[in-house]
Order: sequence, then structure tokens, then C-alpha cells
Amino acid sequence: MVNEQSLTDCHLAPQVCQQARLSRDARFDGQFFTGVITTGIYCRSICPAPAPHEKNVRYFDSAIKAANAGLRPCLRCRPDSAPSSNAWRGTQTTLNRALTLIEQGYLYGDNAMPVTELAEKLGITSRYLSQLFNQQLGTSPKRFAQYQQLMFAKQLLHQTSLSMTDIAMAAGFNSIRRFNEVFQQHLQLTPSAIRKLSRSTIATQVTCDNPLMTVNPITLTLAYRPPLNWPKMLQFYAFRQVKHMEVINDNGYMRSFSFNGINGVFAAKHHHNKPQLDVSIYFVNALDIKYLHKVVLKVRALFDLDADMQVIEQALTPITSLGANIDVGLRIPGTANVFEAVCRAVLGQQVSVLQATKLLNTLVQHYGEPLSLNGKIWRLFPTPKVIAQASLDELKMPGARKLALNALGTYVSQYPESTPQDWLSVKGIGPWTVAYAQMRGFSEPDVFLTTDLVIKNRLHALHQLAQRPIESTKSYSQIAKHISEQVSPWGSYLTFQLWDENPLTSIQE
Repeated sequence: MVNEQSLTDCHLAPQVCQQARLSRDARFDGQFFTGVITTGIYCRSICPAPAPHEKNVRYFDSAIKAANAGLRPCLRCRPDSAPSSNAWRGTQTTLNRALTLIEQGYLYGDNAMPVTELAEKLGITSRYLSQLFNQQLGTSPKRFAQYQQLMFAKQLLHQTSLSMTDIAMAAGFNSIRRFNEVFQQHLQLTPSAIRKLSRSTIATQVTCDNPLMTVNPITLTLAYRPPLNWPKMLQFYAFRQVKHMEVINDNGYMRSFSFNGINGVFAAKHHHNKPQLDVSIYFVNALDIKYLHKVVLKVRALFDLDADMQVIEQALTPITSLGANIDVGLRIPGTANVFEAVCRAVLGQQVSVLQATKLLNTLVQHYGEPLSLNGKIWRLFPTPKVIAQASLDELKMPGARKLALNALGTYVSQYPESTPQDWLSVKGIGPWTVAYAQMRGFSEPDVFLTTDLVIKNRLHALHQLAQRPIESTKSYSQIAKHISEQVSPWGSYLTFQLWDENPLTSIQE
């Protein structure tokens, strides 16, 4: 039964939502959901079904709020496939950390922990954690976790031909019985009923034109809100490509991965006429399917698919007012993990991107673990333990930088829970290196690299063009700080916009 009192809960104005749903505007996909009182369902802004009358709809800024109001997800537009919305997360760091941990499976699956332990990890009481969730999302942490499981399972039912057992395992359910019970209870449909309705829409595999990848992968579509400058993202990766770890062609990106011992390869291609990536994931160990959701979240972060580029690009006025052109849809191209990002940064100190990429290829070739999959040999990025013990004699760079890599590998091996800020205690690891690692390794949105040589040169050139020359180092520091404050919390996007003017230039500390 629809809960009438919970039907109006959206940060966007009703007029905006109405225009977006009537025009099926993909730029609002995931930012709000339309609840239809007369049918008891909720839809995405892009739903292809005939538009209901305005008097029969209410708007929600999250799918779980619509579900809490007694509505079930539409089977045509599939809200489970919508891109995530950052807006409804709020601005509280603690809540965002909690959401991230839950999405990564902290409260479900084989290693599920009680809510009290989640609260302890966050440094708060379980009571306060429950208050945060109820205030911001209108639900409890446990119910939010369960809803994430259900939506991911529903996505797999629609898009894959995986068995019910595999889907239950991938979504973090410990038994088929529990999977069926929760599904029926919350969605008023059985998993088998959804599978029957979805037979004609199951995706085909994505191989990035690589004939060696012949085993049927797990293939999903990952939606995003336009714009996304996919060619520029591929160009960025291609210029830094690592042989045997990455394969890049005109429309696709493929690479090996190792996430906490979960090894495999994924391939991503941009859909020819929809705002989505078609992604195939190949696991070396079939039992690793239980970690599928974590891998999908990693892929989304790698390509920055949940960024709201319209909001971000509106915040870049500090440079557009100086005459700079914005490259629309330019996102943060991530790395597989933060350790890879910091190694890339160390290798890139005081050299050109071309030289850094040569060093990176040498590092992976000599110290990356080989991975055999379907007759093709891949390389994984070296682990901290391997880097700690490596001679690095093959790398043609100063000895001090080699020692910095060794020391970094040792530190991360000894303290695997350490953060990039902790790495500042390692000799040879400075603020620029840490900031770069946070930006590309964690996809942190607010990293403006003001000390970067390319950024400095670009800002000087823009001010010169605008006839506002920067006279001294002190003046530059003040101007950079002011710009950073103006553009916050989107400093990383400003960094990439300024780098994009000349992508082959050196990136230096």
C-alpha cells in the first residue's frame, strides 16, 4: 500500500522534475525518481512508458525513499540500473563514509558485520548512525543495505543469464531461500518472474574486439548522466597505457585487475546511442562472483560514472571568466587502486608523461604478477609487498626515487589500512604525490594541484591573456587559493581541465 505521507521528498523543484520526466532527459537520470500513485510503481526520468498525469505523481530524490513509500520499481525503465545520485547523500562526511562501506558489503555477504561494528568503525554510536540514516534517507542502515542487495540482484536478473544461485551469491545473500523471501517481501515479485520478463533484454558480451576473450563473461550496462567525454577519457588512458595490463582501441578499454585478491579482466565499451557503458567482467576464479558488486563499484569509480557534470562545470567560472574553454564532459580517469595511483605519481615526478609511462611499463613488466585468462597472458599491477622487496634496477631514474618506492611498498605492506595522508611520513613522498594518489586512486573530487608546474603555467597564461598578469610567487599562491575556494568541492575537475589544454606536457611536483 502506498504511504501518502512519504510521497513528496525531493531536493529538486517539482516543475524541474516534471519537465525532465516529460522530455525523458537523461541528464536527470538518478537525480530523482517519479512515483505513480495510481499504479504503485516508481520510475526513472527516462522511463519509456506513457507519461502519467502530474496529479498522479510524486517525486523522490532516492529510490529507497520511493520504496519506503510503498512503491515498487518499474520493470520497463529499471531504477536498479540508474546512475547513482550524489545530491541525496548530503554533505555529512560520516554519512558518506557509512554509505560507501555499506555499498561495499559491510553489512551483508560472507563477511557481514553488525551495525554496532559499522558505527564503531565510523567512530560514532549505533544510535547516532541510525539517526543519520533516518534523517537523510528515511530508513535504517540495515534496510538500506538490504535494498542495495535487492537492486543489484534485480539488475543481474534483467541483464545477465546467471543462475539464481549465482545471482543470490553475487548480491550477498547466504541462501536461495532468503533471497526469494526478501525479494517477494519488498518487490512483490519473485526473482523467477523478473527473469521470465527479462529474457529478451539480456546483454551480450563485450570484448573490445579481442578475439582471445571467448569465455562468456558477466556483462552489465552501467548508466551515467550525460555528458561524458568518452574519447578524451580513452585518449588519457591510451597515452599512459601499460602493455599487457591494458588494451585500448577506438571505443573500448580493457584491463586486468586485482581487488583484494580478486583477479580478473574487465572490458568497457561506450554504447552507440545510449548514455551507458557496456561492461564485461571475467573472473579467474568462478567463485569470486560473490564479489561482483564490489568490482562493479570499482569500474563505476574508475570512469567517474556518478559525477554530475552539469553541476560541476557550472562551478568552473574562475577559469572561464579568464577566457578558458571548458572541455564538456571531462571526468576523472581513475586507477584500479590508490597504491597504483601513488606509484604512477612517484614515477612521474620531474619527468614527462611519456617518460613516466615508459618507467611504468618497465615496472609492471618486471614485477607485475602474470595472469592467464583464455589463452592470453596479462600482467597485474605489482603489489606493495613486491615493490618493497624489488631491486628496481631496471628503472632508469634517480636512486632516491627508487628508495622512495621501496619505502612506500614497505609502509603500505606493514600498514594496509593506512591512508595517503599517512604516507607523507615516507621519505620521498610529498604533498603533490599524495594529492595525485587521492585524486586518481580514490576519485576524490576536490583536489586542485596548485603546485603542479602545468597548472601554474596555465594559470599564468590565462591571467596574461586576460591582462591580469601574476607578478610574484606570493601573488600566485593567493590567486590559486582563491580559485580553489571558489571551485570547491570540484577542484579535481579543474585540475583535469587545465591539464587537458596540453595533455602531453610534463606533470611535475
